[in-house]
Amino acid sequence: MADDESGYVHRPDSATESPSREPSATDSEATTPADGGPEFGTSGWILVGMIGVAFLLVPGAILLLPSAQGVISSFGLTLRDAYLTLPLIPAFVLGVLAVWSAIRSQSQ
Repeated sequence: MADDESGYVHRPDSATESPSREPSATDSEATTPADGGPEFGTSGWILVGMIGVAFLLVPGAILLLPSAQGVISSFGLTLRDAYLTLPLIPAFVLGVLAVWSAIRSQSQ
């Protein structure tokens, strides 16, 4: 079955170029980064840092909440309140950073 040539086989380069072809401009463009493409930039690193805080630091703080009941009560919060509000803080900050990043990318 491998020797059977009756089926359709798509060979995009065979009809337009010779078998001993030289590298074209499209080949070199595939290996080099685009100069005019989007950059990660400062806002990208700020978002990555805040995601790290939201997914690493806050869960670690939630694990330590029972041992920090004295600190929590000094803010006037119960342990239940702390469990609810602690994840909300990075969620709101991530939302604000996402809007800021979107507005900043539109203006550039």
